[in-house]
Amino acid sequence: MTFLEHLDELRKRILWSAIAVAVAFIGCWIFREPIFEFLSVPIKNAGIEKLTYIKPTEPFTIYLKVCFVAAVFLAAPAILSQVWLFIAPGLYQREKRYVIPFLVSSTALVLLGGTFAYYIILPTALDFLINEFGQAFQPMVTAIEYFSFEVIIILGMGAIFQLPVIVAFLSMFGLITPGFLWRNFRYAFLLMVMVAAVVSPTTDAINLFLWSGPMVLLYLVSIVISWVFKRRAEKRAGL
Repeated sequence: MTFLEHLDELRKRILWSAIAVAVAFIGCWIFREPIFEFLSVPIKNAGIEKLTYIKPTEPFTIYLKVCFVAAVFLAAPAILSQVWLFIAPGLYQREKRYVIPFLVSSTALVLLGGTFAYYIILPTALDFLINEFGQAFQPMVTAIEYFSFEVIIILGMGAIFQLPVIVAFLSMFGLITPGFLWRNFRYAFLLMVMVAAVVSPTTDAINLFLWSGPMVLLYLVSIVISWVFKRRAEKRAGL
């Protein structure tokens, strides 16, 4: 394919992904209030019973944001399938057989990351911020600020949980090896702690651990995955 043909293929994949998100968004909009209530549970458990808003347009904007994020998670299998269809023409036939494991694992890891953020990170961070440091103040949390805060955490953790899939692909193409990952573990660990310190909503040790811990665990899992792909490549080569 020429460069322009690649661009046209990319355009089609983006278009189909956007259509999938749009269809999911329509379904989420019908159930916007239950979705809103579900996403409000962490801050209600932290003691904030009623979120506020300042501008008349904010409730509508909030529902748009909530439904869009829910639609992205709901359309994740379709989006990831389009990603695979875009890169599949450049793969060998033996590599194309990984399409189902790729879609299943990517979708599962996105949902697992979002679930971990919702049930573990958010409650811990909100309790620390509101009940530990906010006791001397009257809380007036706006809904739009809360959901912006929540969305960043959920989507960020969903992206972080894609690390094993990325490593699997790079290992499949021989771009990285388990030895390379292990030799550079200390540097990766330092980088992960630094990233966790930047993206973590608080500066306490518990939240730092909740962000960096999964990264380290996923990195170690990725080393095992890379080793599996290396062994398969060696068997095919007759080594």
